Amino acid sequence: MLPWGTELAGRIDERVISSELLRGNPLGDPSERPLHVYLPPGYDDEPQRRYPSVYVIQGYTGHLGMWYNRTPFRQPFPETADALFAAGTPPVIVVFVDAWTTYGGSQFLDSPGTGRYHSYLCDEVVPYVDTHYRTLDSSDHRAISGKSSGGYGAMITPMLRPDLFGALATHAGDALYEYCYAAEFPAAVRALRAWDGDIFRWWEEFRARPVPGRPGDEALLTVLGVAACYSAADDGTPLLPFDPHTGRLIPAVWQRWLDLDPVRMVPERPEAVASLRAVWIDAGTRDEYFLDVGAQAFHGAVRAAGLPEEAVHFELFDAGHGGIDYRYPKALDWLARRIQP
Repeated sequence: MLPWGTELAGRIDERVISSELLRGNPLGDPSERPLHVYLPPGYDDEPQRRYPSVYVIQGYTGHLGMWYNRTPFRQPFPETADALFAAGTPPVIVVFVDAWTTYGGSQFLDSPGTGRYHSYLCDEVVPYVDTHYRTLDSSDHRAISGKSSGGYGAMITPMLRPDLFGALATHAGDALYEYCYAAEFPAAVRALRAWDGDIFRWWEEFRARPVPGRPGDEALLTVLGVAACYSAADDGTPLLPFDPHTGRLIPAVWQRWLDLDPVRMVPERPEAVASLRAVWIDAGTRDEYFLDVGAQAFHGAVRAAGLPEEAVHFELFDAGHGGIDYRYPKALDWLARRIQP
């Protein structure tokens, strides 16, 4: 595996989208966002042809530039995706979306704590792509894919907007919150002892440090950032789902998190789920956040909602939470074949 870039068979347009919906967001994050659009081989040669599209979203603390990170013996996803289409996978337009926030992510939701990232994706990014590129403007030909928090966004967005997205792929997506999130709460309580239970004191110190990475940082960043997405007060203040001094759950706040659990959302939206053309679900059997268990639960939920087995690919494989980027082109190939006209 060569340790430098390769020439693509297709090409990537690097755009900037100016968002009205993100303007004035509570964290003061930029309203102008990068948007990268991969165009498959042949796009420029057939000016009348229209293409399905797959939107790719990232995990927590991920941002758009990280898609191009190069590590030993592995190619970045834009290159492995391009290799698929060069080898004969039915062509699609692949859209790389940025939804970074100061806390590290948005969960692709609208929240008074972070901003209107769900609406940004659905009501600004999708129309922008459909206007500027030759897409097939239909949910039957539009999919969304992601890993971890991106997998979460991929699960919930078609349930919330079945008019836009008719297929999805989730790799170790956040689900079954009593396992994937609640297991982090005791570690957060321990870490907060040094801050007298005040997570905002920790946050100010964390942001001032030249090099983050002390014990407890990961748990605190997850808890604070996700609380900003799931359980912010009307004024935008993130509300923790547990007492930082005793660790006891605060039922009303914790319920707000549970209401956004994809496993629990499915029975509330069975028609949207049953209408999906294709659903890819996978996770590693050693996932540190038990997202393999969440994947099992989500698979059971979509099947119970009436989605036929032939529309679902469900797979558990030997891995932890990291290092599973080789799964992305597998799912992209599978989706591309199912959203063709």
